[in-house]
Amino acid sequence: MSTVRPLARPFSMMRAFLKTEASGGIILIMAAIAAMAVANSPLSESYFSALHHHVAGMSLLHWINDGLMALFFLVVGLEIKRELLDGQLSRWPDRILPGVAAAVGVTVPAIIYILFNSGQPGGLRGWAIPAATDIAFALGVLALLGSRIPSSLKIFLTAVAIIDDLIAVIIIALFYTAELKLLPLAGAALGLAVLAYCNRRGVNSLIPYAAVGIAVWACVLQSGVHATLAGVAVAMTVPLARTPGRPDDQLSPLSRMEHKLHPWVAYAIVPLFGFANAGVALGAFALSDLLTPVPAGVALGLFLGKQSGIFAVIWLLVRLGWAERPRDARWAQVYGVAVLCGIGFTMSLFIGGLAFGEGSHQNDAAKLGVLSGSVASAVIGYIILRIVPAVKPAPG
Repeated sequence: MSTVRPLARPFSMMRAFLKTEASGGIILIMAAIAAMAVANSPLSESYFSALHHHVAGMSLLHWINDGLMALFFLVVGLEIKRELLDGQLSRWPDRILPGVAAAVGVTVPAIIYILFNSGQPGGLRGWAIPAATDIAFALGVLALLGSRIPSSLKIFLTAVAIIDDLIAVIIIALFYTAELKLLPLAGAALGLAVLAYCNRRGVNSLIPYAAVGIAVWACVLQSGVHATLAGVAVAMTVPLARTPGRPDDQLSPLSRMEHKLHPWVAYAIVPLFGFANAGVALGAFALSDLLTPVPAGVALGLFLGKQSGIFAVIWLLVRLGWAERPRDARWAQVYGVAVLCGIGFTMSLFIGGLAFGEGSHQNDAAKLGVLSGSVASAVIGYIILRIVPAVKPAPG
């Protein structure tokens, strides 16, 4: 059996990340179930009315999706920077397998969606909905399997999800940006320049990064660029002390910020987002509506596109000798994890709102596709990984 080399450095931050994301994913699953239950109960009118109640000029849903989710994107940016500079993706050989898998795992679902929606009025705007894997939801499913899953597969799944989150961020910036307003955009650029200067000067206090970061978010909110992208931009300016071959530097500003924010994002913000966005009144849809272009393209893009693209490219790269199969993992387990990559919950719901607009019938249809594709991927992936016997870990 082909195996990968042992990890080159301790992964204390990665271990903490996996634990937090897995338990946060279970809370997210419960939040999504609660949203569907409330949206189809006598409380549905109060549920939808509360989400559209305005506070300080924006609806509650807008505050969640454009305000709190900026913190989610900030943590995503911190994770991406840490992994690329000082983590499991810091070397090119470590990036090849998850990088190519993520790229193909974004492309194939998009092609499937486009095939279903070609010629549909406005439908093509949702081509990126099945693009990204939900790290928390997927790791929540893996957490239910306990020690049956080798750590190499958990790290591989996390790496794929982090990379396709990066791709999704780029897609949002390029394809879901409204008309730009130059003055607030210049203000955001000035704020980022201040933060970059603080980084170069070795400012380790988190206060300036937080204070100026809020100002950057406010400017981006007014600029036409989606406000959550401010979180990723600010994350790129936060200093990281690189410690190759040693445990993560817990005093590094990036590590401290991630440590402070990650539990809030995993246990509160993402479940709240799920509760606010997963609720769909099923009474407005017939079962046949699942076969219409938007939900069918989303569901099949997630369920079939993700698993076929990711597993096929892993198999091909290993067969060509360009990469090695994750350590202590059977091919059936690799396939099961590829199926779990079809869980696109958080980012897919987010992109659906950008593509079709909150409250639109097309967005609700896209939500049905996201929920059905993600649930199918979670259930089938879990069953595969549950019935495949674990491999006895290789020594060393």
